[in-house]
Amino acid sequence: MPDWTYHPLRGAAAAVLGRRRSQRTALRLLASIGSRPAGARLIAMGFGHRHPPEQLAGEIAGVPVTVRLGISVPPSLAREAVRAMPSLGAGVVEVAPVSAADAETIREAAADRSIPLVVRACDPETEAALEPHVDGFTSSDDPHVVHVSDPSVTAAAAALEEPGAIVLARPGVLVAAGPGWFARVTEAATPTTPAPALRDVGRDPRRWPAWWWALLVGLGMTGAGLGAAAITLGPVLLWYDRDYLGMTLHELHAANHHLVHFLQHDRITMAGTMVAIGALYTGLAVGGIRRGWPWAREVFLLSGAIAFPTFFYFLATGFVEPLHTATTVVLFPMFVAAVRRTPHAPQWRLAPEGPEPERRRALVGQLLLIVTGAGLLVGGAVISLVGLTGVFVPTDLAFLDTTPQMLETVNPRLVPFVAHDRAGFGGALMAAAVVIMLLSAWGWRRGEAWVFWTLAAAAAAGFLPTVVVHSAIHYTDFIHLAPVYFGIAMTATGLLLARPYLCAKASARPKD
Repeated sequence: MPDWTYHPLRGAAAAVLGRRRSQRTALRLLASIGSRPAGARLIAMGFGHRHPPEQLAGEIAGVPVTVRLGISVPPSLAREAVRAMPSLGAGVVEVAPVSAADAETIREAAADRSIPLVVRACDPETEAALEPHVDGFTSSDDPHVVHVSDPSVTAAAAALEEPGAIVLARPGVLVAAGPGWFARVTEAATPTTPAPALRDVGRDPRRWPAWWWALLVGLGMTGAGLGAAAITLGPVLLWYDRDYLGMTLHELHAANHHLVHFLQHDRITMAGTMVAIGALYTGLAVGGIRRGWPWAREVFLLSGAIAFPTFFYFLATGFVEPLHTATTVVLFPMFVAAVRRTPHAPQWRLAPEGPEPERRRALVGQLLLIVTGAGLLVGGAVISLVGLTGVFVPTDLAFLDTTPQMLETVNPRLVPFVAHDRAGFGGALMAAAVVIMLLSAWGWRRGEAWVFWTLAAAAAAGFLPTVVVHSAIHYTDFIHLAPVYFGIAMTATGLLLARPYLCAKASARPKD
């Protein structure tokens, strides 16, 4: 479990299971999932772990490790630690002290391990018995091995700066700090350089960096959303809409007095979601991809992999919108240019550690934002499904005071026309939800103010127009709007809890 579930839910788990039992249960769960290749990858993905920099590689007791950071556990925790720690970002597991009575336990723990396992034996006989089964042996007087009991990330990162130093955490460190401690220390110890500025982009498009293309996609989505809103608040229908329907705005209004307002409500919510996507992409570009965060590119890629294929919803609805097509044709090459290159060297700045209560509150906020993103993802999938099948929900038909059959009687193309807007909104909502969920899961760090402002801007662009347009047209059914109200409450609460943490001042200069 990541820190954003571990800390907010540990009190409830301890109340139900007891403190010690809940800790062992969490470790065993991680070990059970992490012992399987697919499970280990799933945990690593959920934690947002990436390959540690080469500068943090080294060796312990002659054993090569990918990162000079690990954990030292007693024999009773050896089996679970060997299976759980690799996916958490540890580079080595030390078991100490080990006596002859623990030999069988160590042999069982060492079987099928995917992480170096070293042992500090109590006597030469135990060492000889375990030599064929473990990777190496440590000693209590090795000056390169630093055991830490303090959960301070700064102290552990400073210890790693010593050439050849191996930092091994006691189990209490993870209990106090949470399972994300390894990743936090690795990031704090990663050498970084200053991020590029706007003047570094240049004028030659062939040399434009990936983050600049991502920024253009974000600005393009914002412009497209604002343009869609302007059209909806103005003429509502463009020439190709009228040609497809064979009806004017006045004829639509005459057919059903609520129909034009319903079309406006659909298109305003769609426009707001497009602006929200633009804000999210802009934030990812400037705050994430530009500064070398590898997960930022992955979030951008996953969201675009949902957004652009939804263009082909027209195959089910039968209505091809020229402006939608033009926007897709223009933005897709930029999207490809933004994701085709792997991230450059780390160029971020991390804020120093702050008060632990501040982080704990921010973790609650993080959990709320992730739940909100997951809810929006499910909601977008449901809206897409409805748009491609039944088109209307019961509250829609109650507002329109009609039935799909009556609308088809008015104009056989009317329902497919509405379906295009409804399904497109569902696809856009899913694309935004992926960014909200993964940005909250992977980008939550002290001093990353851009994460706060990106999510706040997206929330304002997505939620406010929805509430305003429903109020303006008097489509205020509480059941219909309940998910929107719930999303607003969750987002506002999460951001307020996290603001002191996310908006803390970063270090004066990047780490050399």
